[in-house]
Amino acid sequence: MKKTLLLSVAALMASTALASAQGVLNLYNWGNYTSPELLEKFTAETGIQVTVTDFDSNDTALARIRQGGHGFDIVVPSDTYIQTWINEGLFVPLDMEVVTNHGNIAPQWVDVEFDPGREYTVPWAWGTTGVIVDTSVYSGDINTADVILNPPPELAGRINVIPEMSDVMAISIYYHGGERCTDDMDILRQVRDTLVSAKPNWLALDYGAVDSYAAGDFAAGVYWNGASMRVRLQNDNFAYGYPETGYPIWMDNAAVLADAQNPENAMRFINFILEPENAALISNFARYANGVTGAEEFMDEVMRDAPEIVVPEELVAAGRFGQSCPQAVNDIHTQIWTELLQ
Repeated sequence: MKKTLLLSVAALMASTALASAQGVLNLYNWGNYTSPELLEKFTAETGIQVTVTDFDSNDTALARIRQGGHGFDIVVPSDTYIQTWINEGLFVPLDMEVVTNHGNIAPQWVDVEFDPGREYTVPWAWGTTGVIVDTSVYSGDINTADVILNPPPELAGRINVIPEMSDVMAISIYYHGGERCTDDMDILRQVRDTLVSAKPNWLALDYGAVDSYAAGDFAAGVYWNGASMRVRLQNDNFAYGYPETGYPIWMDNAAVLADAQNPENAMRFINFILEPENAALISNFARYANGVTGAEEFMDEVMRDAPEIVVPEELVAAGRFGQSCPQAVNDIHTQIWTELLQ
């Protein structure tokens, strides 16, 4: 009798734990990038509680998932890293019986090079990486990488650079006339020398700098367009520039992890963010475009003609979408980046 009772209690506890697990979702995303309103709405509609853990770079996210034992269900890496995740078997294909809103992905974002046909990923947000400048401190041309790589005296010592290797390397390579995945050692040596020479003029390498810019702690930097818009909305002295020598265009993408503990809930969330009004919540919070057809009508009016969102016509051609570079090229970039950070 006692044994039967213990077994019954154990069974009850196991079923309770299972029910609890079915009501949770663990999201691994960039810091300050997930709309609280989005999560509240998802929980209200599904009963699933979402926990968000932040990462600060693509390399950090990839290393954490490779280790295993992380407990995350969904991750949001950038386009240039997606093929690595897929090749290493870290994602599961989307369950199209659950992800019924797959057709809402804007046509230009469906047959993408990094995930043809969107078998594994869906758009989270997309944007550009350029320069941000406090125009009350510096009144010169801001559509140039010189702001960061060869800064004027008034900006020296007041510069923040996002510590994202792919973005900073790309801007520097374009500045020297190369393409993203160049293996031209002459260009790469120039990139290394320029970055190492510029670094003493930088005050910090920091991701979460919106409030610091708005408070005037930084006067210029390499930054993303949406984050730059958030700065400007707090302090209208700031403006966003598109380096005329070239700037990255990128897309962050949500995918379900192969070792997800709550895969069904993850697929439901993936489907949820493909609803236009929900995709707009992502954009309204982080201030980036989203890649979902019909989301524009639900987005804040302030975004529709924002200079951080609408690229000046004469600088459109300077934008370049990311590439997944060969490993040999990535190794060289990593060597340069490691030297820079020392």
